[in-house]
Amino acid sequence: MTAADLVVTGGRIRTQDPRQPWAEALAVRDGVLTAVGGAADVQPFIGPDTVVRDLGGATVVPGLIDGHVHLNLGGSQAAFELPLLPTDDLPTILRKVHAWAENLAPGAWLVGGIIGSTVLDGLTGGDVLARLDEAAGGRPVLLRDDSMHNRWVSSRAFEAMGVRADSPDPEGGRYVRDADGRLTGVLHEAASAQAETAFARSITDLPARTATAVRRAIEVLNGYGVTSAQEAATMLGPATALHDLEEAGELNARVVLSAPARPFLEDGIVGEDLFAQLEKLRGELVRPDFVKIVLDGVPMTRTTALLAPYRCHHGEEPFRGELYWTLEELIEQLSRCAELGLGAKLHATGDASVRLVLDAAEQLRGTGADLGLQIAHTEFVHRDDIGRFGALDVVADLSPYIWYPGVIQDSIGAQVEPELVERSWPVRDLVDAGALVAAGSDWPCAAPTPDPWTGLETLVTRANPDGRFPGTLNPGQAVTVEEALAAFTTNPAKTMGIDDVAGRLAPGYAADFLVLDRNLFEIDPREIHATVVERTYFAGRLVHEREPSNP
Repeated sequence: MTAADLVVTGGRIRTQDPRQPWAEALAVRDGVLTAVGGAADVQPFIGPDTVVRDLGGATVVPGLIDGHVHLNLGGSQAAFELPLLPTDDLPTILRKVHAWAENLAPGAWLVGGIIGSTVLDGLTGGDVLARLDEAAGGRPVLLRDDSMHNRWVSSRAFEAMGVRADSPDPEGGRYVRDADGRLTGVLHEAASAQAETAFARSITDLPARTATAVRRAIEVLNGYGVTSAQEAATMLGPATALHDLEEAGELNARVVLSAPARPFLEDGIVGEDLFAQLEKLRGELVRPDFVKIVLDGVPMTRTTALLAPYRCHHGEEPFRGELYWTLEELIEQLSRCAELGLGAKLHATGDASVRLVLDAAEQLRGTGADLGLQIAHTEFVHRDDIGRFGALDVVADLSPYIWYPGVIQDSIGAQVEPELVERSWPVRDLVDAGALVAAGSDWPCAAPTPDPWTGLETLVTRANPDGRFPGTLNPGQAVTVEEALAAFTTNPAKTMGIDDVAGRLAPGYAADFLVLDRNLFEIDPREIHATVVERTYFAGRLVHEREPSNP
């Protein structure tokens, strides 16, 4: 019997393997689990060179899986950009912009985020643009909001974009103006892509910056215990950076890529050209297996597609938002995905866009088409469509970081009728109806970090751990701790197509596991958000260790 490289004993190991939910010890050889069970099961694998670690009763869980993350945006924020909190008010944002600008070279771009939706909602006067210009010292500024669909930019940024006071709105986007027609600096949807393109042109070595950002993103994820992820909208630059890390033996995560079918918020090739280029980057860890399709926007700016009208303001005509794809277009694209052997991650934040995906899935399943379908951000789902997820094998890809009471929900509540908000994020109903529910952070959207423990807790409590935002959101839709952990392990592994190697601790699976500072199953669920990852192992290698606290 070949000796193990590493043996871990004395643990409370939650395996996520239904054949053996709990274990005490595990053995690792060449990055793969060779034994999981009791101390006697791993003893034969201990040789003279085996590293043996006694956990002293500490809890172990499989490496977590973030089913929806934006590595380049999140890593750039962590490595280079002005950090803003979604709870920062406008004066605080302007103070932080001013302080950050003092350390920048003249004319350098000031980029940061995230601005809370409630602040963005309030940027309605033309004077706000002048205030941003003053705070930044006349520099070009690009600040991202908590949905990542919208931006706030300065006058110098508008110049770099080629936008003037009388410029028409771009297709699929908007330059927000005040009541007098003056630009406020706020950009919606496709207009944000123009700002990102202008900023990207200013970077002298974009590949190097992207490589640093992606590496930093993986480090951040590992620190929170994430060892696999689905990149939610993958452009060629970040994909190349991931490929290069894998080639160098320095990629400490499995990453499934999702290539945009149409132009998105970052500059670069999309569609068939991108699909072909990403396939060349395929490796054991980097898997370009999905296409990203964006069907609508976000409810805060009334770009989500709803079945019923938005709340009426100032006597305006009833409005339900707009769909970016027709049923025929969507079926054609998904059929092409099936031909290429690719799955689809579909951004659909409204009940109308969710229904469109389910209608397309129904027709495709009727033809025998076999492709993975994930509906991202299943926030609003009509009651009649709940059961269709499981029946049509469509995954509910959700971001629990978004829903708990906070600034995003406040902004959504100002636009969407209360009845719809009160039955949002119907996780319990989806699980009970047989749907596969997979969780993701959507980092850097909604929250400044991809902390999965906050998301896991809110699945169970439906409450914000931050006491400044009391109350619960649709508490009848809470799930159990066991179900929440599955949403961060076995479920995303299955929908991402990596369930043969990740998501559970069993012989033959990758040795991706975490040592935690607490047992999730024995504490008050309201304490889960405080969980600290003591050590993260990826393929048997220690890739993160908690720094010792000062005495």
